[in-house]
Parts: sequence; structure tokens; C-alpha cells
Amino acid sequence: MQIAQDTVVALDVRLSDVHGNLIQRSAEAVQYLHGGYDGIFPLVEQALQGRAPGENIDVRLDPADAFGEYDAELVRLAERTQFPPELEIGMQFEQEGGAENELLIHTVTDIADDQVVLDGNHPLAGMALRFACTVAAVRAATAGEIERGYADDDSAGPLITVVQ
Repeated sequence: MQIAQDTVVALDVRLSDVHGNLIQRSAEAVQYLHGGYDGIFPLVEQALQGRAPGENIDVRLDPADAFGEYDAELVRLAERTQFPPELEIGMQFEQEGGAENELLIHTVTDIADDQVVLDGNHPLAGMALRFACTVAAVRAATAGEIERGYADDDSAGPLITVVQ
């Protein structure tokens, strides 16, 4: 079966910077509902159209096509007293914000005495990326998946493993 509108696609994914340095890879196949449901980057979805299991693609994603440009306005200082004692760099916290008061994830990037630096940008914001994948499987979506706008995924483990 080929990838087309309203198919569920399983991909083995490798995400790297434009120099080929691996950033993330899928620990198991990542599933998404194909056909404009926003389950994957639009340029990747376009490149996958008509592909079949076993085929590979490699797409360059500029920041605007991936996680957006880095926005310095999403970096802010907060009082250290607002956080738990075990606070560490790299910890993440949710907070409402942004233009539509959506839930943003802020990452602690620095701790200095009584101040904490929080960054609301995605960790890969501002980066051009290479999205390479192999189509692992393709199947027709169920009516429920189409109605909800996303593929059912019964996997219990993490879909992406960060490469150190």
C-alpha cells in the first residue's frame, strides 16, 4: 500500500543537523495520520506522498519548516524561590503564555544565585535540520482515527530517543 490521504504511516526516523550530526532517532516506529492532519512537518508529508514500505526520504527543514526561528522574547528571568529546591539546568516547566495563551514548556537554562533563566523556545528552534526516515508500514486509517485527526498509537515507550 502506498502513502495517501487517510493512511496511517509508521516511520523509522533519524533527525540530524545539516552537518549530519545525529540529534534524535526513533526508538520504535513513529505513527502519524497522513493527509494534512498536522501530525508531521508539512514538507516531510509532501515528500512521503505516494511512498511505500521500505522506501526512504531525506528532507532538509529550514527553521520555519521545523521548530521555528529562535525568539529571544521567550527567554525570561524568574525568582529562584518559585521553584523546588532540587532545581537543575535542563528541567522543564509548563506555563500559559504566548499570543493565544497556549501552554508553553520552559526549560531551565541557567541558575544564578536568586535568579533562574527560563527559555520557552523549542530546543531545536532556529536550527536547520535533516529529517531522514524509512517507511516501516502503511495501512488504511480507521474511521475513528480520521474523525479524531490522529493515528491510534498503543506503544508504551518513548517514540524519540535523544542521542548524547
